[in-house]
Amino acid sequence: MKQFITGLALLILSGYLHGQAFVYGKISDVEGKPIIGAHVMLLQSNKGTLTDEDGRYRIENVSQGKHRVAVSHVSFRTLKRQLEIPSGVEAYLLNMQMIEEAIELDQLVVKATRAGEKTPITYSNLDKETIEKNNLGQDVPFLLKWTPSAVVTSDGGTGIGYTGIRIRGTDPTRINVTINGIPLNDAESQGVFWVDLPDFVSSTEDIQIQRGVGTSTNGAGAFGASVNLNTNKLHRDAYGIFSGSVGSFNTFKANAAFGTGLLGEKFTFDGRISKITSDGFIDRASADLTSFYLSGTYLGKHNSLKFNVFSGHEITYQAWNGVPAQYIDDDNLRTFNTAGTEKAGDPHPDEVDNYKQTHYQLLYNHSLNRNWDISLAGHYTRGAGYFEQYKAAEEFGDYNLKDVALEDTTITETNLIRRRWLDNDFYGITYSLNYSNDSRKLQGIIGGAWNNYDGKHFGEVIWAEYFSNGEKGHHYYDNNALKMDFNIFGKVTYLLTNSLSGYLDLQFRQVDYDFLGIDAEGKNVQQKDALSFFNPKAGIYYDFRENTKFYASFGIANREPNRDDYTESSPENRPEHETLYNAELGFQQSWEKASIGVNLYHMDYKNQLALTGELNDVGAAKRVNIPDSYRAGIELVGGVEIYNGLSFNGSATLSSNKV
Repeated sequence: MKQFITGLALLILSGYLHGQAFVYGKISDVEGKPIIGAHVMLLQSNKGTLTDEDGRYRIENVSQGKHRVAVSHVSFRTLKRQLEIPSGVEAYLLNMQMIEEAIELDQLVVKATRAGEKTPITYSNLDKETIEKNNLGQDVPFLLKWTPSAVVTSDGGTGIGYTGIRIRGTDPTRINVTINGIPLNDAESQGVFWVDLPDFVSSTEDIQIQRGVGTSTNGAGAFGASVNLNTNKLHRDAYGIFSGSVGSFNTFKANAAFGTGLLGEKFTFDGRISKITSDGFIDRASADLTSFYLSGTYLGKHNSLKFNVFSGHEITYQAWNGVPAQYIDDDNLRTFNTAGTEKAGDPHPDEVDNYKQTHYQLLYNHSLNRNWDISLAGHYTRGAGYFEQYKAAEEFGDYNLKDVALEDTTITETNLIRRRWLDNDFYGITYSLNYSNDSRKLQGIIGGAWNNYDGKHFGEVIWAEYFSNGEKGHHYYDNNALKMDFNIFGKVTYLLTNSLSGYLDLQFRQVDYDFLGIDAEGKNVQQKDALSFFNPKAGIYYDFRENTKFYASFGIANREPNRDDYTESSPENRPEHETLYNAELGFQQSWEKASIGVNLYHMDYKNQLALTGELNDVGAAKRVNIPDSYRAGIELVGGVEIYNGLSFNGSATLSSNKV
């Protein structure tokens, strides 16, 4: 029996080794000097290695036949070649020369806030091809709905207008979002309103979704996930694209995009303009969305300067009240929208959300040498808009109006139309200094940001059946806020052995908030709060075999309460900040035409803020600190190429989430 098993093992091994070869060679520049630390990759099989101090490389166990090779290095233009290993050949020599690159914009801009190949955290990447394949005019959350542990929602029911996403069950205010490393989350509510950037995915080159604490980034702490969008890609050739789509519920999308290509090897310009409209699935859940994106780039030999401006204007009929539960199973009422129905007769036609937001980004990158590069960015976001509501039988006192006294009676309430405004400015700088030694054994980043938010909140009455002592545009509340957010972080990845690397990420964050709040007696007074956070992360990444990876990490994140937690409570009952302890354990296995990934996670929350149904000491809905709560689960991701051009991919999450 033993001889049979041994013979069978040798037979299997010989079958495996048959048709295997190794590829070797030297990578040099045009002058013949060796390039140290270049990444040589066989794209189909995902096998790769780094060049040594002599620029030499060797890749074992390569199947005979055709392959596509990619060679990349931060200081050189990515090189791609086709090779074919003939049958019976066991060693294949492939020497290549790389051309010095001016700068790789898409790599340098987002390097500080993204996970690298050997970063021991859980993440998914979406490339341009995947983005374009699924881009039908819906908001960004619907583009991410097939990624692991993601659940998306749409107020209007079509994925156009107000949409949201939960990752690992955490709400959008706990998901950190950046565009080119610049924070997108609202500084006060901490949410992201994707409706303000319609068709933004048409200008997005790639997206990385990190689940859990993730790596240090700019903006509020990631308490469920972080999403990083990159728009910076160098298009060397001129292009012009017009695209459109038509869908149910009178949904239309049209956009035009253009690029000049590289002009005189120094300049390039790109642009896009988009229009999206939809009636919505829910009654009156219409959306009228317009946006544009413009970008200009100067490209030097070792530096680049890029200016982006993008803007979105949305007019969306409110559908955020949701459908009353008793109507869900009624085919005639399951699209019922309560918005605007306080008006007698036909609903108020202008119960809309009307908001415009424009972003300006100035991005500078400089490759100091093959080991050091620096990235700096300045940004400014201007946003202004309102949502309008018809309100019936409102008391004058709630709007700083006097009761109307007549001869025989006193009128204390009126029907009115109000607008609640948000007028804000957000500006700041981000920075990173990146290091990688020639062997890529040590890679480090020092980065961070300084951001300021100036928000004006006010309400006005634009019409009233009885206007008392008011006039059109009467302001009935004003509430201004200032918020400063500073952070600095350092990240180090060190190759302990050829297979094992260690990761350390340390961040310090300071938040100062100045706002109009309520004291214990219910009076409006200006208040302040200052918080300091230390957020460490550490982990290991292990190449167990050529295509077998293992990682483990532990991270701590802290985040401040949001605007409502501050303004609708007094200092005596103000909630404390939240803390998250996140452990991740992952395994990845890939073959030539298949792959699988398994990730275990545990997210332990201390003082997590949650609504309980209670009212605070000034009568507002209260979020309280929950001493202990957790989310724990297992995520499965896999795919297989069934036939050339036909593949099957899937993901599944099983989780337990408890307070």
